[in-house]
Amino acid sequence: MSFRLSLFLLAVTAVAGTPVQYPREDVPALLAARRTAQQKTVSDFQVLYQFRFTDELTASGITFVHRMVDDAGPDYKPVHYDHGNGIAVADVDGDGLSDIYFVNQVGGSELWKNLGAGRFRNITQEAGVGLPRVIGVAASFADIDNDGDPDLFVTTVRGGNHLFENDGHGRFKDITQTAGVGLVAHSSGAVFFDYNNDGLLDLLVCNVGQYTSDHKGKQGQYLGLADAFSGHRFPERYEFPVLYKNLGSNRFKDVTSETGLKPVGWAGDASFADMNGDGFPDLYILNMMGAGHYFENHGGQRFTDETKRDFPGTSWGAMGVKFFDYDNDGRPDLFVTDMHSDMFENVGPGHEKDKAATHPADSFLMGPMDGFLFGNALYHNTGKGKLDEVSGPMGAENYWPWGPSIGDLNADGWEDIFIASSMNFPFRYGINSLLLNNKGKKFLDSEFLVGIEPRRGGQTHTPWFDLDCDQAVSHPGAKAWAPCSGQSGKITVMAPLGSRAAAIFDLDNDGDLDIVTNEFNSAPQVLVSNLTTRRPGIHWLKVKLTGTKSNRDGLGATVRVTAGGQTYTHYSDGKSGYLSQSSLPLYFGLGDADKIERIEVTWPSGQKQTITDKPGTNTLLQITEPR
Repeated sequence: MSFRLSLFLLAVTAVAGTPVQYPREDVPALLAARRTAQQKTVSDFQVLYQFRFTDELTASGITFVHRMVDDAGPDYKPVHYDHGNGIAVADVDGDGLSDIYFVNQVGGSELWKNLGAGRFRNITQEAGVGLPRVIGVAASFADIDNDGDPDLFVTTVRGGNHLFENDGHGRFKDITQTAGVGLVAHSSGAVFFDYNNDGLLDLLVCNVGQYTSDHKGKQGQYLGLADAFSGHRFPERYEFPVLYKNLGSNRFKDVTSETGLKPVGWAGDASFADMNGDGFPDLYILNMMGAGHYFENHGGQRFTDETKRDFPGTSWGAMGVKFFDYDNDGRPDLFVTDMHSDMFENVGPGHEKDKAATHPADSFLMGPMDGFLFGNALYHNTGKGKLDEVSGPMGAENYWPWGPSIGDLNADGWEDIFIASSMNFPFRYGINSLLLNNKGKKFLDSEFLVGIEPRRGGQTHTPWFDLDCDQAVSHPGAKAWAPCSGQSGKITVMAPLGSRAAAIFDLDNDGDLDIVTNEFNSAPQVLVSNLTTRRPGIHWLKVKLTGTKSNRDGLGATVRVTAGGQTYTHYSDGKSGYLSQSSLPLYFGLGDADKIERIEVTWPSGQKQTITDKPGTNTLLQITEPR
């Protein structure tokens, strides 16, 4: 099935009818077979997998439901609206509990306050961050003014981006206009980082490119272009990323040109890490249709594109990005998910771990085929310059991936990966992927073993839109597999569930990591882990950084924790998932170690701090940068 997928125009009614699953497939049988196959692999595990996640959405009290624009439903066309939205997490009111911001397309985004014990309350209206009249995309929490509370930035599709200042009590003021960051574009991911290490967080805003017309639909959205998924072929439609320098006093300046940033392509998201160890954060900017770009930071003054020097090729259809040390060698590795490469062929479940075998001509790819990877990329940082791409042997491939979220889900000291996945209507069901890190040797598929799949206890489909098949108007390109095929009267099209973004954090403060998703056109999942009750002897440490010379959040700091003779390295980037940046403590699983020997922090200011007074395990440790 290609990007040139052609669907018929459908007349939509307001009255629900007979549920009709589309496409028609025996999903329960398919998932049962996959569960059985995964259970046969347990002998390969050298790490703990005997714990489970349970979807506690009802118990949480969260009633948020993501709502799509019609371009992804009754008026379906292959346009970038179906990329969905992010989810961001922070303690907005300083009570020690992590609150959740869900970004929405239609009806406004929502902020949910954590009440403790896994319960939440909607505080969107009192917080003032709903944005009900714009098509939201991404959200990022960060302390832009170093006053000790997380501020919020939200991107939109041509509705203007918004910056909210937190008053310290979870109430926000829109300061977009005075801050100078109200760009109107097809904006996407937004990343806060201190590119020049002056102690103030700067902002990179990614922009996809022009995929809409100037005509508006009934939901207030700009209607998608018929050739949206060919738009990357037209340079006049490019909308380049914008780098804003933080000038202090909540004011920003566009320094994109003077710093040398101008990656060619449709940039959906980005992240940063100090890859060469010079103390300054380098950037990786995704291209969702073409070559990705690695920019090396030269002293906080300029960036140069060093992709060809350091990378053996980049994922052609990249969506999500995360730097993390998967093999505990002390160096940041890079994981990139590639969804668009999976759109050229609808493969069966037996080939979901393979790289995409079908792709179009070089003219569509915007470059020679041999310069691209058609699937996920896991770049191993050898410390010798050029990176090794090891996604195949490491088992890091999956199908229809959006964003990776990283966390040590079994608290064994090895970072694991959750990949929000699936495509929804008009495609078949696709699974969310959970990859447990088998001591740095391989990532093992574990979603059926730990209760991630199937979603919602086997309820794999959700109402998508209503039709009256007696009034449906067939488009000339309609196929026999259309939802009304063999149907008459009113029906409700039931489409596969699909996740877009996720955040991994300790939702209930019980010491293990939980997962909350933002689904597409459905309610979220609140996946609560039972690790600490199943394995009460686990050991962990949470680290909250407070910068003084460096930015208050400590973004860009490297923290090394040595316990049980093993050193674990985390780079503080706030990158919590697709289209998301969160303000969370760093979480270190410590395996069997019940004592911590040493903690080292390298701050963005260049200052190095060592803690040797034997902090205890299973606690939150607050580390403040010496003045």
